[in-house]
Parts: sequence; C-alpha cells; structure tokens
Amino acid sequence: MTRRLGHMTTVEAAEAVTASPVVLIPAGAFEQHGPGMPLATDLLRADHVVDAVAAAVGDRVVIGPPVPVGVSPHHLGFAGTVTLSTTTFAAVIREYVDSLHRHGWRKVLVVTGHGGNNATLTAVGQDLLTTHPELQFAWTPVTPLAATVVSGMDVSEVHGHGGEAETAQMLHIAPELVHRDRLEPGTTALAELDPVARLSRRDGHPSLTIRYDRLSRIGILGDPRTATAEAGNSIVDMVVARIADYVTEWLAA
Repeated sequence: MTRRLGHMTTVEAAEAVTASPVVLIPAGAFEQHGPGMPLATDLLRADHVVDAVAAAVGDRVVIGPPVPVGVSPHHLGFAGTVTLSTTTFAAVIREYVDSLHRHGWRKVLVVTGHGGNNATLTAVGQDLLTTHPELQFAWTPVTPLAATVVSGMDVSEVHGHGGEAETAQMLHIAPELVHRDRLEPGTTALAELDPVARLSRRDGHPSLTIRYDRLSRIGILGDPRTATAEAGNSIVDMVVARIADYVTEWLAA
C-alpha cells in the first residue's frame, strides 16, 4: 500500500485516518543554492527524509502534500528565488492542517529542509493550540538533527547555506542535480564579512536577519567542493533515525 496520500483514493484515505494516524508533510523552499545546486534543494532533501522515515516506521504514517515554496525573502537578490511571505506560508500550513483535521487526523509533523520556515512554523504551532486544541502539531528541521556529524566534517569557519553539509546531502540524494564542476567556495571566514554581517552570524541572541547577497557574493556559506556523498549519507541516516524514533514514540503516546 502506498504511503503517499496523493496516491490514494478517497476510500483509502478514509481508512488511513485510523490505520495511519500521523501525517508527515515535507516543506522546502524555492531559492538559490549557488551556481552548483538546484533551486528546489530544500524540498528535495525534506521529501527524501520523509520518504525514508515512512519506510522506517511503516504503514502507521502517511505522507501528505508537500509545501514546495517557503519563506525566502533573504535570497531574493539571486535569480530564480521565489518566496512566500510569513503570513502566506503560515496560512498554507494552517489550511493544510485544517483540511487534514477535518478528516480525522490529529498528529501532523512538518519536516522542513529550509531554516527560513522555522520561525513561522513555531508561530503556527502556537496558534493551533487555540484553534485546534486536540491537534498535536510538530515540526523539525533536517540538517540540525545531525549536528554531531556535521561538526566532524571539514567545514569552514563560516558554513551553512549551500555549503559542505547541504551539498553532501544532495550528492547522496540526487547527485545528478549537482553540477560539481560549478561548485565554488562562498564566504568561508568571519573576516570576509562586514561588521553587520558578522553580527548576524553570531551564535545565540540577539538575532539579526539580513539578505544573503550581503553575506556572500554567490549566495553560499562554506566550501561545497569538500563535500562527499558519504558524509551526506551519514547526515541523512542520523536525521531519519532521530525522526523515526520520535514518530514511533509519538504513535505509542
């Protein structure tokens, strides 16, 4: 039996409400990832993780409709980027959840490959406590779940978007979409940033949001040339294992 809701008939969907009480929703972004990786990188990673989690957990979960475009105004300085406002993204998530809720689902997990979606997902979760108090809404990022793997890689002082970890994941998931001959380092050291940009990269708070064309000439943080598919496999395996463990415990709760 398919685990994807979009492949089911309405009869199968009605049965899945009871048989598969957790809905997994992959969310991404449609934004620049430098000269070597596709605009849909974040959705491709989230979708791969969700599919692997569903395979690990089994028929107790279904995969809901993806959210392919996210909150990416900070990448609009680079061609091809398409963004939703935080208001629109929140509305899309809420209306997905409301539709699923109407049919009987009470546990929804959004897996987002794009960090720019995080704050809005937190806000949606707070709102749902009021509007849908019996619903359990959870969300998770992808790469941060494998921080220990990333820290063991040869990453630059400044790394992140389109850098070592993301490129490694794509080399594992969809190597045919990575133009290895076009990969080049972006910003790799704090000394390359102006004072305001350096403040935006500080750990902790206060938190300062700035455009990526101020952080990097090519929109990349780190050196993607050092990425390997093996490292990407390790990252993805840890992410999938952690989410699958969470969902398994959630199902038993």
